[in-house]
Parts: sequence; C-alpha cells; structure tokens
Amino acid sequence: MPIGFDTLRAEASAEGYRHLERLAQEWSTRRLRFDREGELLLVAWRDADLAGIGGLTVDPVEPGALRMRRFYVPKSFRRNGIGKVIAETLLGHARGLDRRVIVNAAAGSEPFWEALGFVSDPRNGHTHIINRDHP
Repeated sequence: MPIGFDTLRAEASAEGYRHLERLAQEWSTRRLRFDREGELLLVAWRDADLAGIGGLTVDPVEPGALRMRRFYVPKSFRRNGIGKVIAETLLGHARGLDRRVIVNAAAGSEPFWEALGFVSDPRNGHTHIINRDHP
C-alpha cells in the first residue's frame, strides 16, 4: 500500500467506513491485488499527501461488469475534484475494455456517483450501474 495509507485507513475507520481496513487485509493476504484482467487500483496525491484511492475489480456476481471498490477521499480533500478524477480515470479504463461498472454507493454518496452518470440499480450487492456506452 502507498505511503500514507494507514492515515487514510484510520480516517475512514473513524467515519465508520471499514472498506479500507478490508483492503489492507485483502492486500496483505494477497486475496485482492487488482491484478486480474480489467482490474486497476489508483491513488491520488496532493503534494506529499495521499489524497484518495479507488479501484476496479471483476464483479463476483454481475457477469462482465467491473465493480468500483475501496474508493475513499479524506475529508480534507473532498469537494475539490480529486474523487472525480479518480472515478473518471477508472471509468475511462473500463470504457476502453467495453465493460460496464457497478458500485455499492455508501449512504450519502449517491449524488457523487449519479453526477458521474451512474443510475440507481439496487440488486446483486450493488446500488448503481453505469453502462459501457456512457461518455
């Protein structure tokens, strides 16, 4: 994991989010390394600070889909475009592979995902989906 990840993980945990803790565990046990076809893990930096993280994995339920996972931007970096850049980069990667993307949006984050073009689709463990042909 990148330098600063433990700080990111601690902040997410303090907000009640456990997905970065799961990322750390899965990474250390090699269960998830974002190395299957289509998968990608990105981090964003602002100066020397880790300003965000997010990835795509093969979805275990939805055939042919990639799932946006382990997405987190610390409070001090929210609302300045970092999350949008990470998400749009991941979506561009998926579009290049002609894959649709799903996300299980955390409560309160729905407007962020919907502004990117995701639509509500609550089933199979996710809340939103974006089709392959979305610009």
